[in-house]
Amino acid sequence: MKAPINFLDSARRTVRLEAEAIAELADHLSHEFEKASELILNGKGRVVVSGMGKSGHIGRKIAATLASTGTPAFFVHPGEASHGDMGMITEDDIVIALSNSGESAEVVTLIPLIKRLGARLIGMTGANNSTLALASDAHLYCGVSQEACPLNLAPTSSTTAALVMGDALAIALLEARGFTANDFAFSHPGGALGRKLLLKVRDIMHSGDSMPKVGPTTLLRDALLEMTRKGLGMTTVMSSDGHLLGVFTDGDLRRILDQGVDFQTTPINEVMHRGAQTISADQLAAQALYEMEERKITSLVVLEDKAPIGIVHMHDILRAGVA
Repeated sequence: MKAPINFLDSARRTVRLEAEAIAELADHLSHEFEKASELILNGKGRVVVSGMGKSGHIGRKIAATLASTGTPAFFVHPGEASHGDMGMITEDDIVIALSNSGESAEVVTLIPLIKRLGARLIGMTGANNSTLALASDAHLYCGVSQEACPLNLAPTSSTTAALVMGDALAIALLEARGFTANDFAFSHPGGALGRKLLLKVRDIMHSGDSMPKVGPTTLLRDALLEMTRKGLGMTTVMSSDGHLLGVFTDGDLRRILDQGVDFQTTPINEVMHRGAQTISADQLAAQALYEMEERKITSLVVLEDKAPIGIVHMHDILRAGVA
């Protein structure tokens, strides 16, 4: 009968072996990494990543990371490349080919085609003297001492090392290009990160007729009706020439309830909060949320050229997915 396995011990051994493989990778970095980086940075075309099996899965991730960090890239399956997809590669492109052995038949078959086309080749292997390594214009060595697989067969540590090498290449290029958070956001417009980096206050603020506003002599009862109609829990108080005099909020209402204020006769300028917390329409919605949380308030008056043009409410920001 097979002895029971200690799952935690197995997991810890795997994590330790793969961590050691990554640590070794730093020692393998050389001028070849610089050469590969410069080839891509100075290239006129795109980066085409290719690999078979598990190396192919890692290659897809590397291509995706490059593309989202400022280096146009895509993946081509080496088997499909031999049956027509070579037409996707041009002489201006740089091919990154992954093969741990450096001898994968489908990848090696492409080498003379890539050379004949005039594209540059970056090999990513675990064997310095392999066919792929020797044919490459730059070779990124990703060899490991031991796979995490106890049989030392299943690609585990080696694929982790290749993945990290791809990340190192992408980040080095990102820094060389001066890639910014805004650039990143434009590559990820549909996700929460894109919304956080792209959505501006003017995109979600309440403006025009939906912006609550009253004059300084408006009676408190009428100001409350304006607040109820607009549903933002506050109203701005504005002068006849459009300047912001103050705001009145639900919090202000709670504070005056015990003061015996006559809602029928009291003008809003006697109970309003003078001044207001404001923000520019071109500020990020994420910045508006931060300021509301810091000040423990739920809305900000939006100013443009010192004139109030809208209200941004915390609920609108959260509804937009910025958090």
